[in-house]
Amino acid sequence: MKTVPRAAKWLGALGAIPFVVFATLSIIFDGLFQAQVWFALVAYGAVILSFLGGIHWGLAIAEFGTRLDQKPWRRLLISVLPSLIGWTALMIPTVTGLLLMAAAFALMLWIDVTASYQNEAPLWYPKLRWPLTLVVVSSLVVGALF
Repeated sequence: MKTVPRAAKWLGALGAIPFVVFATLSIIFDGLFQAQVWFALVAYGAVILSFLGGIHWGLAIAEFGTRLDQKPWRRLLISVLPSLIGWTALMIPTVTGLLLMAAAFALMLWIDVTASYQNEAPLWYPKLRWPLTLVVVSSLVVGALF
């Protein structure tokens, strides 16, 4: 299957909306409210980044023991790193956290595309991830710059 499932398209697009909203609000507002918007952007990013890691955990356990060439520890390790990066982004200064999140989303895109080309993830997955990642990374960078 090479076509992105309709549900994945819709839910992915809906999941990107808060990034755009928070990035836009970070431009409009300043002061205390802007700081709250920045935190919301980092926090939402951490949640979604953890979700992306969870996808790899699910893929690892779905195939556990079914592929002789599979190294489940590699994918399981990859699956927990996004949560740790997201948590770290919440603990460091906001602008740095936003930029760290942007880099982490770009890295996860590379990992996801690679997994798809290695038949470790669905072939349609990069088609979903590319536009969503562009929106997310752009939103995080906009939030960091304003």
